[in-house]
Amino acid sequence: MKMGLLVFMRNLLLALCLFLVLGFLYYSAWKLHLLRWEDTNSVVLSFDSVGHTVGSGRGEKKTETFVLLSSIPSHLAANPGTGSAQKESIAAPAPAILSRCCFRSGYKRRKKYDKLGFLLKLDSKLPPELASKYANFSEGVCKPGYASALMTSIFPKFSKPAPMFLDDSFKKWARIRDFVPPFGIKGQDNLIKAILSATKEYRLTPALDSLSCRRCIIVGNGGVLANKSLGLKIDDYDVVIRLNSAPVKGFEKDVGGKTTLRITYPEGAIQKLEQYEKDSFFVLAGFKWQDFKWLKYIVYKEKVSASDGFWKSVATRVPREPHEIRILNPYFIQEAAFSFIGLPFNNGLMGRGNIPTLGSVAITMALHNCDEVAVAGFGYDMNSPNAPLHYYESVRMSAIKESWTHNIQREKEFLRKLVKARVITDLTSGI
Repeated sequence: MKMGLLVFMRNLLLALCLFLVLGFLYYSAWKLHLLRWEDTNSVVLSFDSVGHTVGSGRGEKKTETFVLLSSIPSHLAANPGTGSAQKESIAAPAPAILSRCCFRSGYKRRKKYDKLGFLLKLDSKLPPELASKYANFSEGVCKPGYASALMTSIFPKFSKPAPMFLDDSFKKWARIRDFVPPFGIKGQDNLIKAILSATKEYRLTPALDSLSCRRCIIVGNGGVLANKSLGLKIDDYDVVIRLNSAPVKGFEKDVGGKTTLRITYPEGAIQKLEQYEKDSFFVLAGFKWQDFKWLKYIVYKEKVSASDGFWKSVATRVPREPHEIRILNPYFIQEAAFSFIGLPFNNGLMGRGNIPTLGSVAITMALHNCDEVAVAGFGYDMNSPNAPLHYYESVRMSAIKESWTHNIQREKEFLRKLVKARVITDLTSGI
Protein backbone atom coordinates (compact mmCIF):
# COMPACT_ATOMS: atom_id res chain seq x y z
CA MET A 1 0.00 0.00 0.00
CA LYS A 2 2.75 2.47 0.95
CA MET A 3 4.89 1.42 -2.03
CA GLY A 4 2.04 2.12 -4.44
CA LEU A 5 1.45 5.56 -2.93
CA LEU A 6 5.16 6.45 -3.29
CA VAL A 7 5.15 5.39 -6.96
CA PHE A 8 2.02 7.48 -7.57
CA MET A 9 3.55 10.55 -5.89
CA ARG A 10 6.78 10.16 -7.87
CA ASN A 11 4.92 9.96 -11.16
CA LEU A 12 2.82 12.97 -10.19
CA LEU A 13 5.95 15.02 -9.41
CA LEU A 14 7.56 14.02 -12.70
CA ALA A 15 4.44 15.02 -14.63
CA LEU A 16 4.29 18.33 -12.75
CA CYS A 17 7.96 19.05 -13.51
CA LEU A 18 7.45 18.25 -17.19
CA PHE A 19 4.41 20.54 -17.28
CA LEU A 20 6.40 23.37 -15.67
CA VAL A 21 9.27 22.98 -18.15
CA LEU A 22 6.94 23.02 -21.14
CA GLY A 23 5.10 26.03 -19.73
CA PHE A 24 8.37 27.91 -19.22
CA LEU A 25 9.51 27.19 -22.79
CA TYR A 26 6.16 28.34 -24.21
CA TYR A 27 6.22 31.53 -22.10
CA SER A 28 9.80 32.32 -23.14
CA ALA A 29 8.99 31.92 -26.82
CA TRP A 30 5.97 34.22 -26.45
CA LYS A 31 8.03 36.90 -24.68
CA LEU A 32 10.72 36.76 -27.38
CA HIS A 33 8.05 37.27 -30.02
CA LEU A 34 6.75 40.36 -28.20
CA LEU A 35 10.22 41.81 -27.70
CA ARG A 36 10.94 41.43 -31.38
CA TRP A 37 8.04 43.78 -32.26
CA GLU A 38 8.46 46.12 -29.30
CA ASP A 39 12.00 47.10 -30.23
CA THR A 40 11.02 50.50 -31.59
CA ASN A 41 14.65 51.48 -32.15
CA SER A 42 14.96 48.92 -34.94
CA VAL A 43 12.16 50.14 -37.18
CA VAL A 44 12.60 51.87 -40.53
CA LEU A 45 10.19 53.20 -43.13
CA SER A 46 11.01 52.25 -46.71
CA PHE A 47 10.03 54.33 -49.73
CA ASP A 48 11.25 54.46 -53.29
CA SER A 49 12.85 57.47 -54.92
CA VAL A 50 9.59 59.11 -55.94
CA GLY A 51 7.80 58.69 -52.66
CA HIS A 52 6.03 55.34 -53.13
CA THR A 53 6.12 52.86 -50.28
CA VAL A 54 8.29 49.76 -50.66
CA GLY A 55 6.64 46.68 -49.13
CA SER A 56 8.27 44.13 -46.84
CA GLY A 57 8.30 41.35 -49.42
CA ARG A 58 5.51 39.43 -47.70
CA GLY A 59 2.76 40.10 -50.20
CA GLU A 60 1.33 43.04 -48.29
CA LYS A 61 -0.60 45.82 -50.03
CA LYS A 62 1.16 49.07 -50.88
CA THR A 63 0.55 50.73 -47.56
CA GLU A 64 3.30 51.91 -45.27
CA THR A 65 5.23 48.97 -43.88
CA PHE A 66 7.33 48.76 -40.74
CA VAL A 67 10.39 46.61 -41.39
CA LEU A 68 12.78 45.28 -38.79
CA LEU A 69 16.41 46.19 -39.41
CA SER A 70 17.27 42.58 -38.76
CA SER A 71 15.41 41.70 -41.96
CA ILE A 72 17.43 44.17 -44.08
CA PRO A 73 20.91 43.36 -45.47
CA SER A 74 23.55 44.90 -43.23
CA HIS A 75 25.03 47.10 -45.98
CA LEU A 76 21.61 48.67 -46.61
CA ALA A 77 20.88 49.13 -42.93
CA ALA A 78 24.18 50.94 -42.44
CA ASN A 79 23.92 53.00 -45.61
CA PRO A 80 20.34 53.41 -46.88
CA GLY A 81 21.57 55.27 -49.93
CA THR A 82 23.15 52.16 -51.46
CA GLY A 83 21.45 49.41 -53.38
CA SER A 84 18.85 49.90 -56.09
CA ALA A 85 18.85 53.33 -57.68
CA GLN A 86 15.07 53.40 -57.47
CA LYS A 87 14.86 52.77 -53.73
CA GLU A 88 15.95 54.58 -50.62
CA SER A 89 15.29 53.85 -46.98
CA ILE A 90 14.19 56.84 -44.96
CA ALA A 91 15.18 56.71 -41.30
CA ALA A 92 12.21 56.28 -39.04
CA PRO A 93 10.95 58.96 -36.68
CA ALA A 94 12.41 59.06 -33.20
CA PRO A 95 11.16 56.41 -30.73
CA ALA A 96 8.87 58.95 -29.10
CA ILE A 97 7.13 59.51 -32.43
CA LEU A 98 6.98 55.79 -33.11
CA SER A 99 5.40 55.17 -29.74
CA ARG A 100 2.51 57.45 -30.64
CA CYS A 101 2.44 56.30 -34.26
CA CYS A 102 2.36 52.58 -33.79
CA PHE A 103 1.94 51.62 -30.12
CA ARG A 104 -0.98 53.07 -28.16
CA SER A 105 -1.58 52.08 -24.52
CA GLY A 106 0.50 48.92 -24.85
CA TYR A 107 -1.59 47.71 -27.80
CA LYS A 108 0.58 47.15 -30.86
CA ARG A 109 -1.51 48.76 -33.60
CA ARG A 110 -0.11 49.63 -37.01
CA LYS A 111 -1.28 52.90 -38.55
CA LYS A 112 -2.05 52.63 -42.23
CA TYR A 113 -0.63 54.97 -44.85
CA ASP A 114 -1.35 55.44 -48.53
CA LYS A 115 1.20 54.74 -51.26
CA LEU A 116 2.65 58.25 -50.96
CA GLY A 117 3.13 57.97 -47.21
CA PHE A 118 0.13 59.99 -45.97
CA LEU A 119 -1.89 58.74 -43.03
CA LEU A 120 -5.05 57.14 -44.38
CA LYS A 121 -7.31 57.96 -41.45
CA LEU A 122 -7.12 61.73 -41.05
CA ASP A 123 -8.64 63.47 -38.04
CA SER A 124 -9.41 67.15 -37.59
CA LYS A 125 -8.57 66.75 -33.90
CA LEU A 126 -5.00 67.46 -32.88
CA PRO A 127 -2.90 64.44 -31.90
CA PRO A 128 -2.82 64.27 -28.07
CA GLU A 129 0.84 65.29 -27.80
CA LEU A 130 0.28 68.37 -30.00
CA ALA A 131 -2.97 69.28 -28.25
CA SER A 132 -1.01 69.29 -24.99
CA LYS A 133 1.89 71.27 -26.49
CA TYR A 134 -0.32 74.05 -27.86
CA ALA A 135 -3.03 73.99 -25.17
CA ASN A 136 -1.92 77.24 -23.55
CA PHE A 137 -1.84 79.33 -26.73
CA SER A 138 -4.63 81.88 -26.97
CA GLU A 139 -6.74 82.23 -30.10
CA GLY A 140 -4.85 84.18 -32.76
CA VAL A 141 -1.43 83.79 -31.12
CA CYS A 142 1.18 82.30 -33.47
CA LYS A 143 2.12 78.73 -32.55
CA PRO A 144 5.80 77.94 -33.28
CA GLY A 145 6.37 74.87 -35.43
CA TYR A 146 2.63 74.18 -35.70
CA ALA A 147 2.29 73.50 -39.43
CA SER A 148 5.39 71.31 -39.70
CA ALA A 149 4.44 69.33 -36.57
CA LEU A 150 0.99 68.57 -37.98
CA MET A 151 2.45 67.77 -41.39
CA THR A 152 4.87 65.30 -39.83
CA SER A 153 2.02 63.66 -37.90
CA ILE A 154 0.22 62.78 -41.16
CA PHE A 155 3.30 62.42 -43.39
CA PRO A 156 6.26 61.05 -41.36
CA LYS A 157 8.70 61.56 -44.25
CA PHE A 158 8.34 65.34 -44.01
CA SER A 159 11.62 67.08 -43.22
CA LYS A 160 11.35 70.79 -42.56
CA PRO A 161 14.75 72.28 -43.55
CA ALA A 162 14.52 73.63 -47.11
CA PRO A 163 15.35 77.31 -47.79
CA MET A 164 12.87 79.49 -49.68
CA PHE A 165 15.28 80.82 -52.27
CA LEU A 166 18.42 79.82 -54.15
CA ASP A 167 21.62 81.28 -52.74
CA ASP A 168 25.27 81.12 -53.82
CA SER A 169 25.61 77.57 -52.44
CA PHE A 170 22.99 76.23 -54.87
CA LYS A 171 25.44 73.85 -56.58
CA LYS A 172 25.84 71.88 -53.35
CA TRP A 173 22.16 70.97 -52.99
CA ALA A 174 21.94 67.35 -54.09
CA ARG A 175 18.13 67.39 -54.10
CA ILE A 176 18.03 69.72 -57.11
CA ARG A 177 21.45 69.36 -58.73
CA ASP A 178 20.61 66.29 -60.82
CA PHE A 179 17.21 67.44 -62.14
CA VAL A 180 16.56 69.79 -65.06
CA PRO A 181 13.85 72.48 -64.69
CA PRO A 182 11.23 72.54 -63.34
CA PHE A 183 12.40 70.00 -60.76
CA GLY A 184 15.99 71.18 -60.43
CA ILE A 185 18.76 73.41 -61.77
CA LYS A 186 20.80 71.06 -63.97
CA GLY A 187 22.25 73.01 -66.90
CA GLN A 188 21.39 76.40 -65.38
CA ASP A 189 24.53 76.98 -63.32
CA ASN A 190 25.94 79.90 -65.30
CA LEU A 191 22.61 81.72 -65.59
CA ILE A 192 21.82 81.32 -61.90
CA LYS A 193 25.32 82.38 -60.89
CA ALA A 194 25.00 85.53 -63.03
CA ILE A 195 21.59 86.37 -61.52
CA LEU A 196 22.72 85.84 -57.92
CA SER A 197 25.86 87.90 -58.45
CA ALA A 198 23.56 90.85 -59.20
CA THR A 199 20.79 90.26 -56.64
CA LYS A 200 23.15 89.43 -53.74
CA GLU A 201 20.16 88.77 -51.43
CA TYR A 202 18.72 85.34 -50.67
CA ARG A 203 16.34 85.78 -47.74
CA LEU A 204 13.35 87.79 -46.56
CA THR A 205 13.72 91.09 -44.71
CA PRO A 206 15.70 91.16 -41.43
CA ALA A 207 12.45 91.92 -39.58
CA LEU A 208 10.69 88.83 -40.99
CA ASP A 209 13.72 86.60 -40.56
CA SER A 210 14.01 87.58 -36.89
CA LEU A 211 10.43 86.59 -36.01
CA SER A 212 10.24 83.77 -33.49
CA CYS A 213 6.97 82.65 -35.09
CA ARG A 214 5.90 83.42 -38.64
CA ARG A 215 2.32 83.27 -39.99
CA CYS A 216 1.99 83.01 -43.77
CA ILE A 217 -0.95 83.10 -46.15
CA ILE A 218 -1.05 82.16 -49.82
CA VAL A 219 -3.69 84.15 -51.68
CA GLY A 220 -5.03 82.28 -54.68
CA ASN A 221 -6.84 83.85 -57.60
CA GLY A 222 -10.15 82.00 -57.31
CA GLY A 223 -13.53 83.66 -57.62
CA VAL A 224 -14.37 82.25 -54.19
CA LEU A 225 -12.54 85.30 -52.77
CA ALA A 226 -15.07 87.75 -54.19
CA ASN A 227 -17.35 89.50 -51.69
CA LYS A 228 -15.83 87.77 -48.65
CA SER A 229 -14.36 90.99 -47.16
CA LEU A 230 -11.24 89.15 -46.00
CA GLY A 231 -8.84 91.98 -46.81
CA LEU A 232 -8.01 93.02 -43.25
CA LYS A 233 -7.65 89.42 -42.11
CA ILE A 234 -5.26 88.65 -44.97
CA ASP A 235 -3.17 91.73 -44.25
CA ASP A 236 -2.79 90.61 -40.64
CA TYR A 237 -0.46 87.76 -41.67
CA ASP A 238 3.29 88.28 -41.42
CA VAL A 239 3.95 87.01 -44.95
CA VAL A 240 1.37 87.48 -47.73
CA ILE A 241 2.14 85.47 -50.88
CA ARG A 242 0.41 86.26 -54.18
CA LEU A 243 0.61 84.37 -57.45
CA ASN A 244 1.24 85.48 -61.02
CA SER A 245 -0.60 88.62 -62.20
CA ALA A 246 -3.55 88.64 -59.78
CA PRO A 247 -4.22 92.35 -59.08
CA VAL A 248 -4.50 94.02 -55.70
CA LYS A 249 -5.48 97.59 -56.52
CA GLY A 250 -9.27 97.97 -56.47
CA PHE A 251 -9.81 94.64 -54.70
CA GLU A 252 -8.34 95.46 -51.29
CA LYS A 253 -11.60 94.85 -49.41
CA ASP A 254 -11.60 91.19 -50.41
CA VAL A 255 -7.91 90.35 -50.98
CA GLY A 256 -6.04 92.86 -48.84
CA GLY A 257 -3.41 95.35 -49.90
CA LYS A 258 -0.25 93.79 -48.49
CA THR A 259 2.13 91.71 -50.60
CA THR A 260 5.35 90.19 -49.29
CA LEU A 261 6.13 87.82 -52.16
CA ARG A 262 4.74 87.62 -55.67
CA ILE A 263 5.69 84.27 -57.16
CA THR A 264 5.43 83.91 -60.93
CA TYR A 265 7.05 82.75 -64.17
CA PRO A 266 7.59 84.83 -67.36
CA GLU A 267 4.21 84.16 -68.99
CA GLY A 268 2.37 84.76 -65.69
CA ALA A 269 4.11 87.99 -64.65
CA ILE A 270 2.32 91.34 -64.55
CA GLN A 271 3.00 93.22 -67.79
CA LYS A 272 1.64 96.65 -66.83
CA LEU A 273 4.20 98.32 -64.59
CA GLU A 274 1.60 100.41 -62.73
CA GLN A 275 -0.08 97.24 -61.43
CA TYR A 276 2.93 96.23 -59.37
CA GLU A 277 2.49 96.92 -55.67
CA LYS A 278 5.30 98.49 -53.68
CA ASP A 279 7.51 96.84 -51.10
CA SER A 280 7.29 93.26 -52.30
CA PHE A 281 9.78 90.70 -53.56
CA PHE A 282 9.55 89.43 -57.12
CA VAL A 283 10.13 85.66 -57.03
CA LEU A 284 10.75 83.53 -60.10
CA ALA A 285 9.45 79.97 -60.21
CA GLY A 286 11.53 78.49 -63.01
CA PHE A 287 9.57 75.87 -64.94
CA LYS A 288 11.88 75.75 -68.01
CA TRP A 289 15.38 76.85 -68.92
CA GLN A 290 14.06 79.91 -70.80
CA ASP A 291 12.65 81.23 -67.51
CA PHE A 292 16.12 81.65 -65.99
CA LYS A 293 17.37 83.34 -69.16
CA TRP A 294 14.39 85.72 -68.99
CA LEU A 295 15.14 86.59 -65.36
CA LYS A 296 18.73 87.42 -66.28
CA TYR A 297 17.38 89.88 -68.87
CA ILE A 298 15.12 91.42 -66.19
CA VAL A 299 17.84 91.69 -63.54
CA TYR A 300 20.37 93.26 -65.91
CA LYS A 301 17.67 95.38 -67.62
CA GLU A 302 18.48 93.86 -71.00
CA LYS A 303 16.12 93.55 -73.93
CA VAL A 304 13.86 90.49 -73.66
CA SER A 305 13.84 88.38 -76.79
CA ALA A 306 10.40 87.23 -77.94
CA SER A 307 11.98 84.27 -79.73
CA ASP A 308 13.12 82.45 -76.60
CA GLY A 309 10.41 79.81 -76.67
CA PHE A 310 7.70 81.35 -74.48
CA TRP A 311 4.18 80.08 -75.07
CA LYS A 312 2.65 83.56 -74.85
CA SER A 313 3.78 87.16 -74.44
CA VAL A 314 5.91 87.92 -71.40
CA ALA A 315 6.77 90.96 -69.33
CA THR A 316 9.73 92.90 -70.71
CA ARG A 317 10.32 94.89 -67.52
CA VAL A 318 9.74 94.38 -63.81
CA PRO A 319 9.87 97.49 -61.60
CA ARG A 320 12.16 95.94 -59.02
CA GLU A 321 15.80 96.48 -58.19
CA PRO A 322 18.07 93.41 -58.27
CA HIS A 323 18.13 93.11 -54.47
CA GLU A 324 14.31 92.76 -54.53
CA ILE A 325 14.39 89.72 -56.83
CA ARG A 326 14.62 86.07 -55.73
CA ILE A 327 14.68 82.60 -57.30
CA LEU A 328 12.31 80.10 -55.68
CA ASN A 329 14.02 76.89 -54.58
CA PRO A 330 12.93 74.37 -57.28
CA TYR A 331 12.93 71.61 -54.68
CA PHE A 332 9.40 72.74 -53.77
CA ILE A 333 8.21 72.01 -57.32
CA GLN A 334 9.84 68.59 -57.12
CA GLU A 335 8.46 67.76 -53.68
CA ALA A 336 4.94 68.98 -54.45
CA ALA A 337 4.84 66.95 -57.68
CA PHE A 338 6.30 63.61 -56.65
CA SER A 339 6.15 63.37 -52.84
CA PHE A 340 2.92 65.19 -51.99
CA ILE A 341 0.64 64.92 -55.03
CA GLY A 342 2.07 61.76 -56.60
CA LEU A 343 2.32 62.97 -60.19
CA PRO A 344 4.10 60.84 -62.83
CA PHE A 345 7.88 60.92 -62.40
CA ASN A 346 8.61 60.76 -66.16
CA ASN A 347 12.36 60.33 -65.53
CA GLY A 348 12.42 63.71 -63.80
CA LEU A 349 11.31 65.58 -66.93
CA MET A 350 8.32 67.83 -67.57
CA GLY A 351 5.53 65.76 -69.09
CA ARG A 352 1.80 65.41 -69.39
CA GLY A 353 0.05 65.94 -66.07
CA ASN A 354 3.15 66.06 -63.89
CA ILE A 355 3.54 69.78 -63.14
CA PRO A 356 1.99 71.08 -59.88
CA THR A 357 0.15 74.39 -59.95
CA LEU A 358 1.93 77.39 -58.54
CA GLY A 359 -0.54 77.40 -55.63
CA SER A 360 0.50 73.94 -54.46
CA VAL A 361 4.16 74.86 -54.92
CA ALA A 362 3.70 77.98 -52.76
CA ILE A 363 1.96 75.94 -50.05
CA THR A 364 4.81 73.43 -50.09
CA MET A 365 7.31 76.26 -49.66
CA ALA A 366 5.30 77.70 -46.77
CA LEU A 367 5.14 74.36 -44.93
CA HIS A 368 8.93 74.40 -44.79
CA ASN A 369 9.38 78.06 -43.88
CA CYS A 370 6.35 79.20 -41.87
CA ASP A 371 5.03 78.26 -38.43
CA GLU A 372 1.38 78.64 -39.43
CA VAL A 373 0.02 78.42 -42.97
CA ALA A 374 -3.31 79.64 -44.34
CA VAL A 375 -4.79 79.92 -47.82
CA ALA A 376 -7.57 81.95 -49.40
CA GLY A 377 -8.98 81.92 -52.92
CA PHE A 378 -8.24 78.24 -53.56
CA GLY A 379 -10.62 75.73 -55.14
CA TYR A 380 -12.83 75.49 -58.18
CA ASP A 381 -16.48 74.50 -57.90
CA MET A 382 -17.12 72.69 -61.16
CA ASN A 383 -20.75 72.18 -60.14
CA SER A 384 -21.31 75.93 -60.51
CA PRO A 385 -20.40 76.67 -64.16
CA ASN A 386 -21.65 80.28 -63.90
CA ALA A 387 -19.56 81.12 -60.83
CA PRO A 388 -16.63 83.51 -61.44
CA LEU A 389 -13.39 81.70 -62.21
CA HIS A 390 -11.20 84.52 -60.80
CA TYR A 391 -12.02 87.28 -58.33
CA TYR A 392 -10.84 90.02 -60.72
CA GLU A 393 -12.63 89.19 -64.00
CA SER A 394 -15.95 88.00 -65.41
CA VAL A 395 -14.72 84.73 -66.92
CA ARG A 396 -16.91 81.88 -65.68
CA MET A 397 -16.05 78.50 -64.21
CA SER A 398 -17.24 76.80 -67.40
CA ALA A 399 -14.20 78.26 -69.20
CA ILE A 400 -11.87 75.80 -67.48
CA LYS A 401 -10.44 73.33 -69.93
CA GLU A 402 -8.47 70.17 -69.31
CA SER A 403 -4.86 71.09 -68.56
CA TRP A 404 -2.01 69.33 -70.31
CA THR A 405 0.45 70.04 -67.53
CA HIS A 406 -1.63 69.84 -64.33
CA ASN A 407 -3.70 67.16 -62.63
CA ILE A 408 -6.27 69.26 -60.77
CA GLN A 409 -8.07 66.29 -59.22
CA ARG A 410 -4.88 64.90 -57.67
CA GLU A 411 -4.01 68.33 -56.31
CA LYS A 412 -7.45 68.64 -54.74
CA GLU A 413 -6.89 65.34 -52.94
CA PHE A 414 -3.57 66.61 -51.58
CA LEU A 415 -4.94 69.96 -50.42
CA ARG A 416 -7.98 68.35 -48.80
CA LYS A 417 -5.65 66.17 -46.73
CA LEU A 418 -3.91 69.28 -45.43
CA VAL A 419 -7.18 71.05 -44.61
CA LYS A 420 -8.77 68.03 -42.94
CA ALA A 421 -5.73 67.47 -40.73
CA ARG A 422 -5.54 71.23 -39.95
CA VAL A 423 -2.06 71.52 -41.42
CA ILE A 424 -3.34 74.57 -43.32
CA THR A 425 -6.35 76.83 -42.73
CA ASP A 426 -8.65 77.56 -45.65
CA LEU A 427 -10.22 80.98 -45.05
CA THR A 428 -12.57 80.76 -48.03
CA SER A 429 -13.55 77.08 -47.59
CA GLY A 430 -13.04 76.42 -51.29
CA ILE A 431 -10.85 73.34 -50.96
